[in-house]
Amino acid sequence: MKKQICCRFTIKSLLIINLIIASNCLQAQVTTISISSRDHVILLQTDKNERLRTIYFGEPLNNESEYSAVADSYDFNDANAGIYNAAYTPAGTWNLSEPAIQVVHADENTSLELTYESHTVEEIDSNTTLTSILLKDPNYPFQVTLFYKVWKNENVIEQWIEIKHNEKKAVRLLKYASANLYFANKEFYLTSFHNKWGKEMQPTQEKLLRGKKTIDSKLGARTMLLESNNFILSLDKKASENEGTVMLGHLAWSGNFKLEFDIDSYENLRLIAGINPYASEYLLPNNEVFKTPSLIYALSNNGTGEASRNLHSWAKKYRLLDGQGERLTLLNNWEATYFNFDENKLVELFKDAKNFGVDMFLLDDGWFGNKYPRNGDNAGLGDWQENRKKLPNGIGYLVKEASKAGVKFGIWIEPEMVNPKSELYENHLDWVIRQPSRPEVYFRNQLVLDLTNPEVQDFVFGIVDDLFTQNPELAFIKWDCNSVIYNAYSPYLNKNKLPQSHLYVEYVKGLYKVLERIRAKYPKVPMMLCSGGGGRADYELLKYFTEFWPSDDTEPVERIFMQWDYSHFFPSIATDNHVTNWGKQPIKFRIDVASMGKLGFDIVADDLTEADMQFCKQAVSNYNSFKNTVWHGDLYRLVNPYENEIAALMYVDSDKSKAIVFNYLVNNRQNINVTERPVKLDGLDSNKRYTVKEINLSSGTRSPINSNKVYSGDFLMKIGVNPDINLHRTSVILEVTEVKD
Repeated sequence: MKKQICCRFTIKSLLIINLIIASNCLQAQVTTISISSRDHVILLQTDKNERLRTIYFGEPLNNESEYSAVADSYDFNDANAGIYNAAYTPAGTWNLSEPAIQVVHADENTSLELTYESHTVEEIDSNTTLTSILLKDPNYPFQVTLFYKVWKNENVIEQWIEIKHNEKKAVRLLKYASANLYFANKEFYLTSFHNKWGKEMQPTQEKLLRGKKTIDSKLGARTMLLESNNFILSLDKKASENEGTVMLGHLAWSGNFKLEFDIDSYENLRLIAGINPYASEYLLPNNEVFKTPSLIYALSNNGTGEASRNLHSWAKKYRLLDGQGERLTLLNNWEATYFNFDENKLVELFKDAKNFGVDMFLLDDGWFGNKYPRNGDNAGLGDWQENRKKLPNGIGYLVKEASKAGVKFGIWIEPEMVNPKSELYENHLDWVIRQPSRPEVYFRNQLVLDLTNPEVQDFVFGIVDDLFTQNPELAFIKWDCNSVIYNAYSPYLNKNKLPQSHLYVEYVKGLYKVLERIRAKYPKVPMMLCSGGGGRADYELLKYFTEFWPSDDTEPVERIFMQWDYSHFFPSIATDNHVTNWGKQPIKFRIDVASMGKLGFDIVADDLTEADMQFCKQAVSNYNSFKNTVWHGDLYRLVNPYENEIAALMYVDSDKSKAIVFNYLVNNRQNINVTERPVKLDGLDSNKRYTVKEINLSSGTRSPINSNKVYSGDFLMKIGVNPDINLHRTSVILEVTEVKD
């Protein structure tokens, strides 16, 4: 009897045990997703509750079958703090950390849970994949899709989010970050870049400690006036040019942004980046999709130099408008005339442009307005008709006269802005961003137009369209944006009973809509992105612009540092550098500095000596001989000006047959000696043989560099060449050329 009972118990127990095992097996099933480039992988994995976590961010494993076991080696589950390493952290349920997304449902419930539903991997081409991961709330018809677009060879990832729901009424989005990354390294060093007018891209490096470091903008327009949307993140140790694991990050958004770096209780880093939720609660109707801007990042295990080259290569191939094309050298009239010109004076300047040897003349601010003529920055902005007193024959006459002189013609506009002293302001006050019951606040005597309004979008598009329709040979547009948004209030949103908190987001979307229309009709016309200097420089706008203006500060020593810092994120073909009268350096130094990008002049030709004018002409000719190497070559930063008396960097052709090396003195103290050591070159072929020749020499001077001597690439990269920089030779450009048998 006892035996029978045991037998029955055993059968029943086996059934129960099998059910438990089956249940545990179901619970134990995990989904592991790898987001992989050539040298890096992000591993995401579901836990027992189907929440998606980041379990690894680092070098790929040789055996991909081992990815599923990675999470077993870590234990970051703190019941008192929620889950730190969520791939996209919601608010209002289990999470106690800074969320990536926070919403209020249609029924006013503030909780959100996101669990894994499915994912797909699309191979766009042999180098590009797009992984999309669908997360859903188990209790609400609310979903978030995470997107990771990977360019394998460049080690570049673009990440964004799409939000959608099918609730009965609109859902309020309180926060909607683009990316939520997690790093389990030993230490973290952040280099951020801080701005003000004329002092853009000022770097600050710091070790990240417990708590949050936030970099953000709340300016509405010209949003990078005070802070930059670029950063360098070094993992485990401070990265150098050629050593260390590094991420170069960039938020591709032209409005308010927020970057949050949060060291958790395990000393790991949570990075949340996206649109700044400040005053930007967004009401999302059902079945509509809200797409966030992209966080773009380049990764390297070999320092910032490799990461920069990766990002530059990606930008030129995939993002920057005409990134593999050509650019126009130019003469701008701004510092020669400011607002004080007429068509006769401009026609004379066309001759200067031709004499310099540049491709184009660019007419800057001051050419428009009649009732309120644009003779200063306090009137006329918004009235885009030629000023009849200054230009009685119109822009068309100038385009033809420039062509006769042998140069192209470009023009400055600032179409998003308006002066209160203008016909546009008088006739369309409802197009202006302003609080109707408060005193107006001006930035550079102007206000911002309400680009949430489709009529304003049509108006801004019409400014450009009319210029090209009336002047088909117009060759270039400089698009400026000099004001931030004060007294944020949209008459259009108010009229259409839409929340005012949509303004900061819809303004930027409205700008993109205008630019999409312009590029649909005028796909190839070069356009410069300017914003009171470097108030705008992002890879979303650079879909529509061929280049950008880094800063109004053109003092050449300051520009060396700024161009050095911008070079981490942007290729030289995108960077406009002008020779001006700023600074006390000789004309050679100023041209040599400006040649490290897209060369232009903003200078009074009549003030130059005959010798200086002749040098300018020769320098432009030299620049034309090596510009393609600078624009399309690989950048190697050789000597850091923040740590040395000189700055040195070089650009190398893809076949390593030619390179251009820029060397600049950045310390003018007496008795300095900077010729003790050679500068080691980089990026050459160690087995090839090269000559080194100094170019852009001032008239009557001889170079100490022996241009007939032949070096191996190995020698130049291990020993180097001494540019002989000193107080009498403050800038030296070297041309390195392969010797072919």
